[in-house]
Amino acid sequence: MNINFPYQVRVNGRTDTTDRSDHIRDMIKQVLFTSPGERVNRPTFGCGLNQLVFEPNSLELISTLQFLVKGALLEWLSEEIEVEEVRIEILDSTLQVQIQYSEIGMTAIMEAVFERVY
Repeated sequence: MNINFPYQVRVNGRTDTTDRSDHIRDMIKQVLFTSPGERVNRPTFGCGLNQLVFEPNSLELISTLQFLVKGALLEWLSEEIEVEEVRIEILDSTLQVQIQYSEIGMTAIMEAVFERVY
């Protein structure tokens, strides 16, 4: 059973579920926007993306963010996905993360785009 994120309850009172592809996308979003130390029982979960957003925009920052994102996805979701490419773009107060990945056992390459406005 894949629980939908954010957690929701259906009209019939049961926990809302989702299909595997949506669940994987939800898990990617959780890894991206959770800061290490934020979860009590998993203190290293997340990638610290939010902590570096206010640094001066530069090629070094983009490279650091790509490294952090790819490393966190490999650490936490390597049993679910294979990361093909991570692209980061920062425009003014908007952070955009594009991830190309394939689900384990599937050949199709998926793309997920996440934006956060600060």
